[in-house]
Amino acid sequence: MNKKRVVVTGLGVISSIGIGKDQFWNNAVKGHSGISKVDLFDTSEHFTKLGGEIKNFQPEKFIDRRKLKFYGRASQLSIAATKMAMEDANLDARELDSERVAVFFGTTSGESQEIESMDKIWLKQGKDNVGLSSILQYPINNISSNVAIDFKFKGPNRMFTNACAAGNYAIGYGYDVLQSTDIDYVIAGGSDVFSYIVFTGFNQLGAVAPEKCQPFDKNRKGIIPGEGAGVLLLETLENARKRRAQVYAEILGYGLSCDAYHMTQPNRDGITACMAAALKESGIKPEEVDYVCAHGTGTKANDKTESEAINIIFGGRKVAVSSLKSMIGHTMGAASAIEAVTCCLTVKNDIITPTINYETPDAECDIDCVPNKARNQKTDIALNNAFAFGGNNSCLAIKKYID
Repeated sequence: MNKKRVVVTGLGVISSIGIGKDQFWNNAVKGHSGISKVDLFDTSEHFTKLGGEIKNFQPEKFIDRRKLKFYGRASQLSIAATKMAMEDANLDARELDSERVAVFFGTTSGESQEIESMDKIWLKQGKDNVGLSSILQYPINNISSNVAIDFKFKGPNRMFTNACAAGNYAIGYGYDVLQSTDIDYVIAGGSDVFSYIVFTGFNQLGAVAPEKCQPFDKNRKGIIPGEGAGVLLLETLENARKRRAQVYAEILGYGLSCDAYHMTQPNRDGITACMAAALKESGIKPEEVDYVCAHGTGTKANDKTESEAINIIFGGRKVAVSSLKSMIGHTMGAASAIEAVTCCLTVKNDIITPTINYETPDAECDIDCVPNKARNQKTDIALNNAFAFGGNNSCLAIKKYID
């Protein structure tokens, strides 16, 4: 059976460097940093004080005020990013066959702010004072369910909880669903909110940089936690042509792997296998790839291991590589979804976003990391890398659309 061509016709993104694809893309190309002092909670007892918080998001611009109390922040971000993607694709939910629209999201912590709020109330006021609305918002599946509820989408609905690789998992699954079913549209992406639990956890691991995230730099000191949401609207090329839709990019395929090695330490062979699987599934050769949107966390082990895997895959060829996390921090389950948005805009515009904060080359990261300044470069095929705790790896292949 011939594969259907799956394309991206709408983009929605919310991050600390921009709300909406245009603001996000312009600031990413300029290498702006979205890292600032954490305002959400007291960091006085933490080693680090900075994060990629989104401080200007106004959910009432996207969601009926009467519904806001029923949606946690992760759901609010997801609904808002979905609305942007729908509008960008020139689609009106009221005019669609609701049973032929699927919703797939990835996350690490789900509605973590809701459980943190419940814990505080429980400890200070007793369990009887915990509100029912908070209890109902805690389950992770609520994120994709709330998107469906808000838009009345009745097609397949699923959450992926493969941590920092989850966004790619959701997009890849959406690609498969369009290949194998009669679904018309897929909303696919990832969402995670700034969390005390995550911030504290990574501080305890000693994995957070005190001042800035410096992927692939010799003096890199760790991640900086962030938050955000990214959404891709997927449909078959046949459907897009029928409605004369704009097309950002084509999804060629994806690769998945599990290191089966260690909960937190990356494994070169697992990452290499994942990237190789993406190439094989997509029917492309390493020499055809122009850009790798790196996982690029800024930790010693992750950047070294990813660099080694990239050099194995490309035989030492210096393909352009950059890390968006240097600008917006690590947005956990939203990371690869936001980075997929970046890849779509990269192949559409032939501009590669930079890795900022790069100062000192590291022989252990012998790659071309597009340091500090965006690069104008013809980019036909991009790989989007995402690796998670537990050795869960995902790699998405994205191509410039050619009719």
